[in-house]
Formats: sequence, C-alpha cells, structure tokens
Amino acid sequence: MSYRIDPRLPLTGEVRRILAEEIGKAILHLDAARSRPEQGLHKCRKRLKSARALLRLVRSGDETFCATENQCYRNVAALIAGPREATALIETVDRLAASFAKESADGGLDAARDRLIARQHDLHEGAGLEAAIGAAIAACEDGMKRIESLVLPDQPEQAADVLAEGARATLRRARKALDKAGARGEADDFHDLRKAAKTHGMHLSLLGRLWPTPIKARRKAVDALGERLGELHDVFVMRTLLEADDEPLGPAEDTKLLGKLLKRSEKSLRRSCLAEAADLFGDSPKRSTKKLARKARDDLAGAPSKDASAAAG
Repeated sequence: MSYRIDPRLPLTGEVRRILAEEIGKAILHLDAARSRPEQGLHKCRKRLKSARALLRLVRSGDETFCATENQCYRNVAALIAGPREATALIETVDRLAASFAKESADGGLDAARDRLIARQHDLHEGAGLEAAIGAAIAACEDGMKRIESLVLPDQPEQAADVLAEGARATLRRARKALDKAGARGEADDFHDLRKAAKTHGMHLSLLGRLWPTPIKARRKAVDALGERLGELHDVFVMRTLLEADDEPLGPAEDTKLLGKLLKRSEKSLRRSCLAEAADLFGDSPKRSTKKLARKARDDLAGAPSKDASAAAG
C-alpha cells in the first residue's frame, strides 16, 4: 500500500490505513534501533513525521482525535531526539569538511568531530536509550489500538473540505514562518519554516491523486528546501553547543575553525532558504487550495459510496 489517499475509497478508511502503516513501520524501526541506533532512529522519526502530517491534514474532520494523537507521536519523537541529533551533528561536521575542503584540510575539525563521536557513543550505549526505545514502542502500540476510533466525514463535499482545510492550514503556517524568518531571522523561525515545508511535502504525497496541478516539480523543490532547512537547523544546534559555557566540543583553540565555517555556512543557507521558500510559499494559501477543494469534490463524488463499497465487499 502507499502513502497516498485513494479518492475511490472512503476517507476514514484511507486515513486509518495509512496511519496504521506508518506507526507499524515506526515500531519496526524502533525495534531495529536496539542494534543499529543510527539507522533505526532516523527511519522511525521519518515515519512519525509522516503520521503527524497526515493527522494535520485531516484535523478539522476529528479535532479531538487528531490533536491527541499528534501530541502522542510528538512525545515519542522527543524520547529519541537526543541520540538522533548526536548523529546529525557528526554529519554536519562532515558536510562542512566537504564544502570547505581547503580550509579543513589540515584537520582543524578533527578534535570537535572526535568529541561528537564520543557523545554519540555515550547516548547510544547507555541504558537510557533502551528505556527510551521501550517507552516509544509502548506509546506507538497504544496508538495503534486507538486508530479505529477515528471517524471522518466520508461524503464527497465534506471530505474535500477537510482535505483542503488541512492543506491550507499548513500553507498558512509556512507563509507565516517565512515572513518571520525574513523579518527576524531567529533560529526558531527557520525551524518553524522547516516543519511546515516538510509537512507540506508530505501533503503533496498524500494528495497526489487530488492535487489539481502537476506536482512533481513542486515536490522536488519542497524536498530540496526541507533538506537545506535541516542543514541550517543543525548549524544552529552546533553553534549553540559551541557557545555553551561548559565547552562540550572542546576549548576555543580546538573549535576556532569550526566556528568560522559554521558562520559562513549559516549565511549561505539563510540566503538560499529564504529565496526558495519565497518561490514556494509566496502565494496566498487560500488561492493555492481553492482548486484543490474543487477538484477533490469532483474526484470524491465520482468514487463509490461507503455503503456501495461495503455491499460490494
């Protein structure tokens, strides 16, 4: 099955199916993380983000369920955030070394990288990780049991309105974050923009059969923006560590080059992220989703009814 809503089927059943698939895969990745934490935790977090994007898309159809489950999976993601972030920071140093090969050729980043590897090892080998994985699996399994309680509008016009409102809300969120990032430029503003861009990209996948215009190029651009915003987020996190009083990355003489390259990378990423986001989210969210609502109504109206589907089964 796929991460895509089939307009030929009732919306409730489709959302239940996709949610169960994503959380089921998250559980498998969590179990795998016991032996391979880097890969397992990363894949699990991706599934949790996919599940939460789906919940945001249909939230207006069942506010209580979607808000409760979204918070549940947000909490699960927080349980495993530390170990995954440790790996992401090592990857950040490696990207800097590749991007600024000449400046880092003498090993000026090695000391900080060694400390990050030691930090990652402590997080992955400690008893805390096993406890976090166990708690995360238990929470996901409880969530699986609640999926059948979700009830959404299955009538074409109402279902279309739910999907259009969810897509519109995320576009509004992205536009607001873009405006703040351009005006203030705080790390939190870019982080909000990243989350909205990621969610919008997942909505494009979910609505692939309903979106009214060709979406392949847009999806590619959204994914590229999400990756760059992710790199910028890691730069912000690294700079916070670098400036911490207890010097977790080492004394100033060991991190001088790292600080210099982080500033250069941040400047470049800020500029490119703002430009790309303006191209993607500069239009009115209401105008962008008006055609979606109209096309969704037409497509859903052409699908067999819930009763007819049940009779056929």
